[in-house]
Amino acid sequence: MDSVAQRLHLPLPPTATDARAAHRNGFQGDDLLLSFVLPTPEVDAYLTQLKPERPLAPSKIPFAGESVPAAPFTHVGLPEPDSVPGIRKAQVCAPCANAIAQLHVAVAQLDAQTSRVYVKAVD
Repeated sequence: MDSVAQRLHLPLPPTATDARAAHRNGFQGDDLLLSFVLPTPEVDAYLTQLKPERPLAPSKIPFAGESVPAAPFTHVGLPEPDSVPGIRKAQVCAPCANAIAQLHVAVAQLDAQTSRVYVKAVD
């Protein structure tokens, strides 16, 4: 968990729960996956520090660059972001600093109090 967060240069918020991470070796780049649950009122502050290129917007397409979702988040026991109703996504950077080629974020509100944050990077 910590090694993925460190490679992404994204510390987990202290209030994060149910954190999950994975590193998948790929043909043209490795996927770094990080997901956690935050109290919904804290999500915007977390996203602000990521500085997405555009505000999060509802999405019906897979993470950028994937024409057929490879279902990476199922490897950490989570539903794929695109299968979650009301998912909002944004590209954070591409290219990024620190050897990360792309970084995307998605947020799904789980209930009135909590939201799940999905982070996917390619390095």
